[in-house]
Amino acid sequence: MIVIDRELPINPEAQELLAQSEALSAILYPPSSCHIASVDILSGENARFFVARSNGRAVGCGALVMAEGYGEIKRMFVDAAARGQGVGQKLVHIIEECARAEGVHVLRLETGIHNHEAVTLYSRNGYERRGPFGSYQSDPLSIFMEKRIK
Repeated sequence: MIVIDRELPINPEAQELLAQSEALSAILYPPSSCHIASVDILSGENARFFVARSNGRAVGCGALVMAEGYGEIKRMFVDAAARGQGVGQKLVHIIEECARAEGVHVLRLETGIHNHEAVTLYSRNGYERRGPFGSYQSDPLSIFMEKRIK
């Protein structure tokens, strides 16, 4: 059973997931194409950080970071051993619920072209490709997506 709760990104298990995510990004992309939100951003007043647990063990994480006029999904990651169990789907659902509760009606994200599972997950959930937003610049290794929620 997967349980998802809002937690602090500074707890040791969350830190381990974030480190795994960063290590994977470093393998797949050059530093200029790694748009990784810091723990300070994830701990900020405008951020909501979630950890997914299976039998008490942290197996995934993701965040909603609210900006002017939209929310951004950041730091979505599922441990390799837990992939294919619906953890990512549940995290997206919780983040969308949180966004609605916060009055956010547009969700955006940036992911990389080599993150095939992520692109599939977001597409399956109604996210559509769009151009860069916020401080992002056009990058051939990035995919930008958006979904309007009610």
